[in-house]
Amino acid sequence: MDRHELAQRVYRTSHITGTFTLRSGQTSTEYFDKYLFESEPELLGEVADHMSKLIPADTEVLAGLEMGGIPIATALSLRTGLPVAFVKKKAKNYGTMKLAEGTNVRDRQVCIVEDVTTTGGQIVLSASDLRRLGARIHSVLCVVERDAKSEDNLRREGLNLLALFRMNELELPAL
Repeated sequence: MDRHELAQRVYRTSHITGTFTLRSGQTSTEYFDKYLFESEPELLGEVADHMSKLIPADTEVLAGLEMGGIPIATALSLRTGLPVAFVKKKAKNYGTMKLAEGTNVRDRQVCIVEDVTTTGGQIVLSASDLRRLGARIHSVLCVVERDAKSEDNLRREGLNLLALFRMNELELPAL
């Protein structure tokens, strides 16, 4: 599947209509449900095939952010053979009590993996947490950059955003 076809499939699969309350509290009649493309094995595989070409050559670990980045990072790991860490927003106070589960990130070059970025706020927090664990991070890989603000916000933190798509590449013209 070429990149244009993939963009159309991701959008058709994830764009839904109805009445939705957004995180901001606003109401919208459209919604981009990223979990819909992530839950389709064939589509997730195509996304991983295309994204794998964007992974920086020095990457030693893929770090999937809770929750949407985890299936993307796992699919990329299966495609590339790179180990993966699963990064929580907050460490649990039981079990291993780790913030990053899976492979060790200490003293390794880590590429953060996310599904959709809007402002990059959670990525900045998670990058800081991973750096405290000893990870070396300079790149973030996402499927969709929803807003250009995220790239600017990440750059200020020394992070380079690599996006498979910008949201305007996915939006189909109204029929």
